[in-house]
Amino acid sequence: MTTTLTKHERNLAAIIHASTFSKYLFPFGNFIIPLILWTANRKEHAFVDYHGKQALNFQISLLLYAIVIGIFSVPLIFGFIPNLWEGGIFSMHDLDHFNRLHIDFDGRYNGNSWLLIPIGIAGLLQVALFIINLVYTILATIKTNEGVYFKYPITIKFIK
Repeated sequence: MTTTLTKHERNLAAIIHASTFSKYLFPFGNFIIPLILWTANRKEHAFVDYHGKQALNFQISLLLYAIVIGIFSVPLIFGFIPNLWEGGIFSMHDLDHFNRLHIDFDGRYNGNSWLLIPIGIAGLLQVALFIINLVYTILATIKTNEGVYFKYPITIKFIK
């Protein structure tokens, strides 16, 4: 918001936001590259310090949300898998007679297709997190390059 921002500060802050997309090139790139850029420049530029914290807090928050969604969906998936193999969806009960393997499947399909609803909701929430990450990171990069102090939504402040 101040007019004393240099082009270098704005570009550096925008690069910090854009560098979170490096997670698609190597694991945890969305944390490593912004962290390196932020720690190297945070003492010289307050604008870069603010945006480095914002980018890292947003990425850590999204990781936490994804882990929580995954934790809640794992019991549902494991509760559904036995019925998935037995219900004839993959016809796994026919393996008992194939090459004399004698694999014994005891259960039968109990009609627990209602379990697909929470699993589908978890999948939709993961897709929503992906879209939120994509949209708000692009917005942050553009606004930061214009010299605006951008604040991400749904962010937990881990780094203050």
